[in-house]
Amino acid sequence: MDIREDYLQPYIISLNLQFFADDGQGGEKTEPATQKKLDDARKEGQVAKSKEIASGLGLVALFLILKFWAATMGRQFLELFHAVYTRIPEMTDLTGGTGPSTAATQIFRYAALRTLVILLPIFIIGYLVAFISDYIQVQWKPTAKPLKPKLSKLNPLNGFKRIFSVNSLVELIKSIIKIFLIGYVAYSYLMDRQNDILLLYDVSLVQAVAFIGETVINLGLRISLLFMIVAFADFAYQKFKFAKDMRMTKQEVKEEFKNQEGNPEIKGRIRQKMREASQRRMMQALPQADVVITNPTHYAVALKYDQDIAPAPFVIAKGEDYLALKIKEVAKEYNIEIVENKPLARMLYANVNIDDQVPPELYSAVADVLAYVYHIQGRI
Repeated sequence: MDIREDYLQPYIISLNLQFFADDGQGGEKTEPATQKKLDDARKEGQVAKSKEIASGLGLVALFLILKFWAATMGRQFLELFHAVYTRIPEMTDLTGGTGPSTAATQIFRYAALRTLVILLPIFIIGYLVAFISDYIQVQWKPTAKPLKPKLSKLNPLNGFKRIFSVNSLVELIKSIIKIFLIGYVAYSYLMDRQNDILLLYDVSLVQAVAFIGETVINLGLRISLLFMIVAFADFAYQKFKFAKDMRMTKQEVKEEFKNQEGNPEIKGRIRQKMREASQRRMMQALPQADVVITNPTHYAVALKYDQDIAPAPFVIAKGEDYLALKIKEVAKEYNIEIVENKPLARMLYANVNIDDQVPPELYSAVADVLAYVYHIQGRI
């Protein structure tokens, strides 16, 4: 070792360069999110959602209500003003039985209730628009987890990261675009109506108020529709950003598959244990067989016929190669007849599971074999 290396050795720090990768340990996030990760994110309240959709729909609904409901609301407010104004003397009448304070309370209660009734359609439609905008974007699956307090939100470092992030830059650009478009639409519309605006000095108050209301509503509708265009563009961006943020590394996909489906090695060992247990049960039942039909070297199928158990012969054991050899050894040990029939052995092995009855198509061939066996054994 070089003298300098020997001198610096105590000061050398071992580093895992994997942690300097952009996406941390596990490699780059190139895989799309699995359904499980998307479901878990939804439970945490993380969805691809644009706030601009709700704002845009809310503005459209508001100005549409004003366009078709403003005259009715104005008339109702005038009636309310007239009703309250005519009852003002009651609040100063010291000779009445109820007293001025009681009369004032009744009048204010009446005015508040009437105001609520007049504005109720706006509140209802606003709620419906907000609900529909959320339902269209993320469907209906409410969760309270986003409302739970998190200490990470109090971390100043995380706060600075949110302030100086790509998302903040996008929001800034989006706000600038909205301000520019609103200014352009408002300027263009007002310039088109500048001649009518200059005539406001020559019209009555009612006409001026009606003109201003109509101008504000029409301008608001134009701005609202513009908001919707920005909202749909923002929604597309949010979908893209959410899909990118949810991406996973190959290692994360493998780990999730292991956690969800189980370790393949463990599952393989479990299947092996199940096969071994099934083979043991099969070999224990083998001495009850009436006949073993062989290939003769590759396949062996043991059959039993008992009318008290099943109306047709059924398979109690079958095997291939080494297992077929073991079946024949047990058959010899218990003096079970072994009959060589290559086509029948292959058909039974391929088409009939253990404990299943022989299909009708093979009745004749199996009956011939059983008749031969029963004849040898002197049973018929």
